[in-house]
Amino acid sequence: MSETRYALNGMVCTVDHLASAAGVAALDKGGNAVDAAIAANAVLTVTAPHMCGLGGDLFALVHDGSPTGGVTALNASGRAGSGADPGRLRAEGADRMPHLYDIRSVPVPGCADGWLMLHERYARLPLADLVAPAVRLAADGFPASPLLGPVADFVGTLPGAGDFSTARRPGDVIRRPGVARTLTALAKGGRAAFYQGEFGEGLLKLGGGEYAEEDLVRPNADWVDPLSVEVFGHRVWTVPPNSQGYLLLLALEILSGFDLPADPADPRWAHLLVESARAAGHDRLDVLHEGAAAPLGTAAARRALVDPDRRSPLPDAPTGPGDTTYLCVVDGDGMGVSLIQSNAAGFGSLLFEPNTGINLHNRGIGFSLTPGHPAEYGPRRRPPHTLTPALVTRPDGTLRTVIGTMGGDAQPQILLQLVTRLLAHGQTPGEVIGAPRWELGTGGTGFDTWRSSPLVEVEEGAPWADGLRERGHTVETIERGSNFGHAHLIDLLPSGVLAGAADPRALIGAALGR
Repeated sequence: MSETRYALNGMVCTVDHLASAAGVAALDKGGNAVDAAIAANAVLTVTAPHMCGLGGDLFALVHDGSPTGGVTALNASGRAGSGADPGRLRAEGADRMPHLYDIRSVPVPGCADGWLMLHERYARLPLADLVAPAVRLAADGFPASPLLGPVADFVGTLPGAGDFSTARRPGDVIRRPGVARTLTALAKGGRAAFYQGEFGEGLLKLGGGEYAEEDLVRPNADWVDPLSVEVFGHRVWTVPPNSQGYLLLLALEILSGFDLPADPADPRWAHLLVESARAAGHDRLDVLHEGAAAPLGTAAARRALVDPDRRSPLPDAPTGPGDTTYLCVVDGDGMGVSLIQSNAAGFGSLLFEPNTGINLHNRGIGFSLTPGHPAEYGPRRRPPHTLTPALVTRPDGTLRTVIGTMGGDAQPQILLQLVTRLLAHGQTPGEVIGAPRWELGTGGTGFDTWRSSPLVEVEEGAPWADGLRERGHTVETIERGSNFGHAHLIDLLPSGVLAGAADPRALIGAALGR
């Protein structure tokens, strides 16, 4: 069970109490929700390199807090380098993008561009003030978390990753001087100091022709039109493709046409959600790519494919865990930020930019190597993305909830459960976040969606396993943990009080208020 926290003048939820504290400190200094989100994310790029970092991408939704309910969406996902050559990979015998240790799965990281775009449009405080807590932790050191400590020893043996060689267990101190220099340079010199400075120079050299100088000059962040649907008396928002966020909205639309059991402990409840997720996503590999039109008008036809009492013979969808971090903030004026930032898989590619020690994501694993596919790996293209931030507004357009989770391909499935519990069943944030979850079964890398036979993985302690089997599902019970996401949410109650919860699966997550 997760405990609901309450606050009146602002709240920050992240996977790390150090990051949540930095966000609250920004609010205390007069910053708004965007200031707090940048400050919290900056700390996470230091203390949670196994989930996110300056070498990864970012998506965000912002509700400006106005009575008319302005919602904006930011896509800060990077593009493949100008040297991207799918034919070469195919000639090497590859039928999928390489998962680890290969620079070709490393698009130019978009995180820094995302911060700068958010800061320019919304922030109140200087960027140097916002990254100051992160700089201090990187320079002076921070204790390895229970999730980072057990893997730091291995990572510290990799080229460029010597920062982690001092850690063997949770609590061991890690210092990241290269990250401290980079954050300081970014705050002082803007994007050129990052993309064309020490980090950018190292990336070009490491790329060995994968990138050209102009790839680092072109910004990686764009303001885009958000997607939304009306369900359960509210409007739910997310970001458009190249994000898979539409899967959440489409599954909610499909689900809303069924008569849900009143009790989420009923196995039929889980069955209907599983089948709605499968109906929404069975063709994702074919339709998700940069610039794609999200198929939100297809809910009725897809609902007709679902048997409300038995597993349906749809094309199948195993999914798996990813390593990402989600954070959310609501300030005292009702501005809300739903922000997700990621390396894709764990430490990402397990490649480190040698000058700064920043680990590089492997988001390029989302590309296809099928010739002519709309998501084919190629120069300056964005890959399909798992990142799915979400935001909920009331009928009058005012902010209700900011919500999201890590979880790789399973993010829309996890959010489908959380949003349904919150909006359809009226559960508190603590009940929503602490409740057991299911996800569609894992592929080999955690990003192998829709490729093989399905398996419904049910979190230990969940009440649905036998009932799902009776309905034709193959079910496996899995130990409670991060396989089922690190989810956080902040709910703005009608009274104006903020109610939030951080996921206990993250071990050191915190919902902090002021």
